Amino acid sequence: MANKKKSVLIDTNPGRSAQPYGIARELGADIDLVHEPSVGVIGTKGDSQCYLGVQRKVEAIHEHLRQRLGRGEGQIPMRLVQPEYTVATSDGMRNGTREMRYSLIGREVTHDTVCEHLSATGLAGTIAVVACDKPPVGTLAGVLEHNQPAIIMSDGPIHPGRDSVTEQPIDIVTGFQVAANPDIDYRKRIAREACPGYGSCGGMFTYNTMQTFIGVVGMQPLHMVAPPSDDKRRLEVFPDELITYLQGMIERGHTPRDIVSRDAIRNAVIVSMAVGGSTNVLLHAPEIARAAGFRSFADDIMSPEEFNHLSQNVVPVLTDARPYGLYSMVDIDEQGGVQAIVKELMQAGLLTGDTLTCTGETLAEQVERLNPPAPDGTVIYTVEKPYKPTGGLRVLGGNLSPEFSSVLKLAGVEGGLEDNLFKGRARLFDGEQALLDALEDQPESFKNHDMVIVRYEGPSGAPGMPEMLDSTSRITTLCREKDIVVGLMTDARFSGGSVGLVIGHVGPEAALGGPIAFVENGDEIIVDLNSNELNCTELADPATLQARKSAWEKVVADNNGIHPSCGEVDTRLLNRMRLSAVSAVYGAGMHPDRQLWVPQERKAEKSGFVPGNKWRPGSQKAF
Repeated sequence: MANKKKSVLIDTNPGRSAQPYGIARELGADIDLVHEPSVGVIGTKGDSQCYLGVQRKVEAIHEHLRQRLGRGEGQIPMRLVQPEYTVATSDGMRNGTREMRYSLIGREVTHDTVCEHLSATGLAGTIAVVACDKPPVGTLAGVLEHNQPAIIMSDGPIHPGRDSVTEQPIDIVTGFQVAANPDIDYRKRIAREACPGYGSCGGMFTYNTMQTFIGVVGMQPLHMVAPPSDDKRRLEVFPDELITYLQGMIERGHTPRDIVSRDAIRNAVIVSMAVGGSTNVLLHAPEIARAAGFRSFADDIMSPEEFNHLSQNVVPVLTDARPYGLYSMVDIDEQGGVQAIVKELMQAGLLTGDTLTCTGETLAEQVERLNPPAPDGTVIYTVEKPYKPTGGLRVLGGNLSPEFSSVLKLAGVEGGLEDNLFKGRARLFDGEQALLDALEDQPESFKNHDMVIVRYEGPSGAPGMPEMLDSTSRITTLCREKDIVVGLMTDARFSGGSVGLVIGHVGPEAALGGPIAFVENGDEIIVDLNSNELNCTELADPATLQARKSAWEKVVADNNGIHPSCGEVDTRLLNRMRLSAVSAVYGAGMHPDRQLWVPQERKAEKSGFVPGNKWRPGSQKAF
């Protein structure tokens, strides 16, 4: 168990006490509690629909909390602080633009903001309301480092839109997929009808992948994950429940690090596979593990070999969800929610049920209390008769991915992997904008079995590792219209809404001299899911590899140590990302001198996984 910090108290020094008294009066709180440890609510604000509902939830929780604080029986004897907010950006509005470089950085900014607020105030109890997909991870990392009682509630997904002509459900990904349609009126109709109301993206994109992850890892009550943002319970019922759960954590002395254990993270990764989750989970899980005190996700939590064994042989996809299927998170909520999926996996023996959660129960106890229905077989499937027989994600090694960082969302592949093999010819683009220009102006130039390679868009190169929903959506539409297969690989990342034969997080990235920088147009690219490798045939020749590497190094040396194809750095934040970003296998976060800082490092046993042996959940001490 991690060491627990002592809370910072406001002492009786008149200077330090003056403002707490003033704040208590303004908030209508009990001024006799100003020398007690503090408790409060934090939330996320941004410029998209994702965040429109957050403030209302924060204010509702804050008011319920104010009423629950005091010295009476059953009350919480703590000082109330005013709500604080982190800032975030909209991925949906910025995909395909240079501003998308700030998306993943938003996770880091949220982390910094949460850290400043929690650590500087010594907050001894926190309820966080989060939205979109990067702020929740930054928030969780911040509360893990602070390691005082805390609980998270996602604000909830948006309802699907509906095409007024076809009456079919649509969402933001629909909008990106029709971007190249020549019918202007059609494009306008989809744009106007795709996102009614408010809430975060409704498919099993990154937002719902990570909210599910946070619930399964134990930091969010499971029944609060899936209900839509406008569900009345989020204002009328959940606030008191959250406060009760937080009060229990405080009284028991439970902290986030007691909850986010190795087995809890493993459970969350397995559920992410089972819901066909976003590739971004492979960036966020390592950062969450680091904040929880584990130095290496691969060494301490789950090796690439075990991850792939699970995806290939053990964990099926249980949901027919967008973007690879038909239904939204709202539909999943109507069929029992995340707890129904967890129950099904647990009954099949695929999860460890004795992990602690923020409710004070184990994961198994929480599911038993919630008593969700059995899978309906249309939206949520059983392990015995799954939606897809294999898990939704796969990680790849090979000579293009020596860090074993590359990730493929297998659940979203629509073709091109006959016998688990794809062979294509490289078509290079140094930067996403060049690809978007070609897709817009010369779509006919893309041929069957092209492997599009977009490089210099990694954590350092872009900088910021933007996601490429615009590019992947246009390629997906092109492939469907022409009945061809065009793959895409990149040192950047993808939206959870991306589908197709798309491989991200290729590392080391091009800007740092990874092998992806040495590929040339026309090279043979092989994706082999039998060996889980991503290879360039020409780079298998040592002489060719060395010649290309030497030529690349000369270009870099002649350009003052940075390749000219890297993105411009015109703000302090982008400069910070370029100079401190770590590899995707460590979460692509900002860490000084590229050295991972691990607070109060925990020593975890290695998984001990041996391919071919019988897998079971838990510590993997025996098979």
